[in-house]
Amino acid sequence: MLTPQGLRLLDGRSPLEGALAREGRRFLTLPRILNPRAAKDCLQILERAFPGKLTRMETPIPPEALWGMTHNYAELLPKSARVWTAQLASRRERAYAIAEEVGLVGFLRSDSFRLFAQRLNGRPLRKRWGIQLLCYGPGDYAGPHNDHHPEDVEAQDGYLDVHLTFANADVGRQLLVYERRGHLSEVADVRTVGGMTAYRLPFWHYTTPLEPRRGRGEDARRWVLLGTFLDARPPRSTAG
Repeated sequence: MLTPQGLRLLDGRSPLEGALAREGRRFLTLPRILNPRAAKDCLQILERAFPGKLTRMETPIPPEALWGMTHNYAELLPKSARVWTAQLASRRERAYAIAEEVGLVGFLRSDSFRLFAQRLNGRPLRKRWGIQLLCYGPGDYAGPHNDHHPEDVEAQDGYLDVHLTFANADVGRQLLVYERRGHLSEVADVRTVGGMTAYRLPFWHYTTPLEPRRGRGEDARRWVLLGTFLDARPPRSTAG
């Protein structure tokens, strides 16, 4: 399914190998990493199998984030989001059986997917990882957040997320905005069919509301296949 660029990376012959292990590199976008025909086939499978089968996640900004303030310029914004999702790590997830039937679970659990992620990470990864399916519809978004887990010993020093994106023809625009040198100043276009983004978390970022093409609002969807990988190393001791 990979393009020649992707195959070179998988085989360890690409200058992108270890890109996320280099100093200061937190985010990488590869817009043409999957063969276009294979990517379109994946999109068709997702469009046919999953509409109406995912769980709606809506986390609005709580009113107290505004009206609970007692000092000027002391605002604190919790993560807000609106998206469809399926946590495929659990067989009890209602979309799991469908994901297994169409080959999605096997795809995301494949050794080659982990190896590809490890090439980008530049560090060995654990042999077990989390998988998830997301679907952004019109107006769906993820507000500013950093994905830091300071209470989780296994993830507190950083971890890797890899996203594969399949946007249908009704999507007009959706962007990922991320931080560089303390400012939310970098932008990546995530309206791709078979593109990949890789995140060495934590860092600040957000996904803008999905904008449909004019006159095609209801059917605009961007599907995201997600893998979450922990480094293969002993967790840092927190003992005093």
